[in-house]
Amino acid sequence: MITIENLTKYYGTVRAVDNISLQVRDGEILGFLGPNGAGKSTTLKILTTYLSPTSGTIRVNDYNIFDHSKEIREMIGYLPELNPLYDDLRVYDFLQFVAQSRQIDQKKFRSRLAELIELCGLKGVIHKNINELSKGYKQRVGLAQAIFHDPQILILDEPTTGLDPNQIMEIRELIRNLGREKTVIISTHILQEIQAIANRMVIINKGKLVVDGTIEEVMSGFRGQTRLNLELQNADETGIRQMMEHLGGMTMSEFQAGKNGITELTLEYAYKADPRAAIFDYAVKSQWKILEMNRHKISLEEVFRDLTVEGKVSNA
Repeated sequence: MITIENLTKYYGTVRAVDNISLQVRDGEILGFLGPNGAGKSTTLKILTTYLSPTSGTIRVNDYNIFDHSKEIREMIGYLPELNPLYDDLRVYDFLQFVAQSRQIDQKKFRSRLAELIELCGLKGVIHKNINELSKGYKQRVGLAQAIFHDPQILILDEPTTGLDPNQIMEIRELIRNLGREKTVIISTHILQEIQAIANRMVIINKGKLVVDGTIEEVMSGFRGQTRLNLELQNADETGIRQMMEHLGGMTMSEFQAGKNGITELTLEYAYKADPRAAIFDYAVKSQWKILEMNRHKISLEEVFRDLTVEGKVSNA
């Protein structure tokens, strides 16, 4: 388990990380979200012991970053945003260098290399120079170096930035496979990445933790609303409010009475609820005509925008 306690980091007078506390459980795939400059990379660099915090601490199992940095580095595989490859080496030679730097003997190197060629899909490029590879294959090589020592924890900083759609799908599938055996933390500002891979998400903004939960918890807890746009004929505001009171669990955010007895309105209700059938039945009994019924569930993009642009904080 990873435990982050009251983590703060200043660069001069700039507070890049502001009193963050959270836990990452074994076997989780955690999406670490935030806009550019939110403090994601700084937090990960502290976790991987590349940086020291100004205050607070991080523990990985029984080890803390101050007294046991070597032990923590051995438990972690790290792929930073700038992939640390040597372009003038062949893939084989680069991974051999990685193994030697990790003090992995030749016999174990050969067996582990065979595993990673299969896992990371490197069979066709293992003897090519790295500078000949596409960015997608370079990311595969970067992942291979990050997990060569078979770490318990894998930390990925913007792992699909700059990849084309096919390469993104391939890297996501590879990360999902790795997540079956390891704790994975993915730092990204790409929301689709988290929805496709992660089983829990954290959002930070301006160095502060603003939300922590599963995607379902975040969607349900933040504003918790689905919008239903209705266009009704023969319905007035009094009748609509009586319907809302009768059915319960909804609010009206917009109302506009138009010509020919046509009313346009927007109802909001809990994310998991679906009162459409009940509204239809009530409208029939009230002799209203439903000219339009259009449901819009609040998206993860809207939640992210509200939290990081408008600065709202979730109770999720």
